[in-house]
Amino acid sequence: MDVAQLAARDAAQAARLLSDVRAARLTGQRPRLAPRPVIDQSWDRMLRSGVDPDHDFRAGLLTREELERRRETSRLRHVLPVLRQGLLSVADASQHIMVVADVDGRVLWREGCTPVLRRADSLGFEPGADWAEDVVGTNGVGTPVVARRPVQVFASEHFVRSHATWTCTGAPITDPRDGRLIGVVDVSGPLESMHPATLAWVDSVAKLAEAGLRERHHRSLERLRVVAAPVLARLGGRAVAVDRDGWTAAVTGMPYTNRVALPKSLSPGCRWLPTLGLCAVEPLAGGWLLRATAEPQPQGATRIVLDLGGPRRRSVTVSGPAGSWTHELSPRHAELLYLLALRPAGRSAAGLAEDVFGDPARTVTVRAEMSRIRRYLGAFLDHRPYRFSADTEVTVLLPDDPRDLLPHSTAPTVAQGRGTAPPDDTQ
Repeated sequence: MDVAQLAARDAAQAARLLSDVRAARLTGQRPRLAPRPVIDQSWDRMLRSGVDPDHDFRAGLLTREELERRRETSRLRHVLPVLRQGLLSVADASQHIMVVADVDGRVLWREGCTPVLRRADSLGFEPGADWAEDVVGTNGVGTPVVARRPVQVFASEHFVRSHATWTCTGAPITDPRDGRLIGVVDVSGPLESMHPATLAWVDSVAKLAEAGLRERHHRSLERLRVVAAPVLARLGGRAVAVDRDGWTAAVTGMPYTNRVALPKSLSPGCRWLPTLGLCAVEPLAGGWLLRATAEPQPQGATRIVLDLGGPRRRSVTVSGPAGSWTHELSPRHAELLYLLALRPAGRSAAGLAEDVFGDPARTVTVRAEMSRIRRYLGAFLDHRPYRFSADTEVTVLLPDDPRDLLPHSTAPTVAQGRGTAPPDDTQ
């Protein structure tokens, strides 16, 4: 049965037919028309898992803090502009909304036609809601996660009766670095908004989003290559610079290979790696330096220099046994690393939030920024509390005039360092 074509001609007739098909399937009778395979397989899963087809179950919404944390750490945030450009203008005009959910089926973003957004609220289709298939039944968010393919769910193809006035079309988005599913983009609306081309449209925009992630990955490898090139030039023997997922940025003394298999948890030191054997593993900005060696390498102290002396440029330089590399810092990252350098014993997320914003409740923003810092400095930072690792020597280069310290920063603790705020005797 071509549901899309039938619904395009007469949505009401298609909805009635699908209601009969669903009723027959749930009562164990043979329906006049067989449901589409992707829907039939989903209904089988629902019947086995015990989802109630006649009662709308809603899991609790994520807290605001948890929702913001998921948004800040999801790679889907990088492709929101592509999704908005490709979907929202048409969705708003055609009485649709765009929904972006993570791999767990949690709705992270929702935008589009205002009247349809209000109708979605009545279904619990809102930010923070859980639309996993095993929670709310066959739908355009949870079912593409399980099926690993674009899926359109129309009217009573939804397993739960209360969703039968709705049409949903979702497409999965995968991370091109490792092929893992990271979420789903869905376009949903009332029955009358059904169009047979919606599935191809949503799938095409999802593929554009994946292309954007791929381009972003290539740019990050190029940045790593710039950092790694001078380090590799000073080394003898076999060595390779890879990103955190093992993708190769540069090599010396060995054939080029696209990717090196890394263990799930890699740390600095002497490690045995497939294809390379015994390796000395050292951190680089955004990746790892892997030096093939027959003998364990002596581990020298790592020196970290936080240079805040320049009027416009702030940087961190890491010097280790294999040489040194430098990473330019954003103003926020310079603030946070400066604050950690002031407190060798470490600082909690709430403590850093108070240092930066004067508000210990702003932990979501702090954790998101510290997560980004750890992408290039992670091996040298501990957490719980956040602090520089014990085996590092940290030096901070300050401007000649204390008033020039991070001049655009409004952080209370930075203001104290400039001498423009009274000291905090409670610290």
